[in-house]
Amino acid sequence: QVQLVESGGGLVQAGGSLRLSCTASEHTFSDYTMGWFRQAPGKEREFVVAISRSGGLTYYADSVKGRFTISRDNAKNMMYLQMNSLKPEDTAVYYCSADSRRLGSVVAAKFASMDYWGKGTLVTVSS
Repeated sequence: QVQLVESGGGLVQAGGSLRLSCTASEHTFSDYTMGWFRQAPGKEREFVVAISRSGGLTYYADSVKGRFTISRDNAKNMMYLQMNSLKPEDTAVYYCSADSRRLGSVVAAKFASMDYWGKGTLVTVSS
């Protein structure tokens, strides 16, 4: 069982930046593909970005390409999401997720059935 805890959310003005963190309990953190998802009020949860087990490969949703950067530190069991040039439409609860499949398999499955989820952290971008 992997426990995931997100942090770093908050209120920011449009154009600003935030850095989200995800702490994983699992000592074999490097065995998991990791991802960030988000759910805006009244909308379904959507994929944001994922990173391979080693951190060498990433996959971004078109809506955040060039603005968001995912990274991970396997030695610290941590994953990060640097969010720049934030827009009001980025307002959502952001969730950290982990899956034992390789990144390619997660992408092929269209990010369905991820193994583990955190409880989320709220990001609010004001206009």
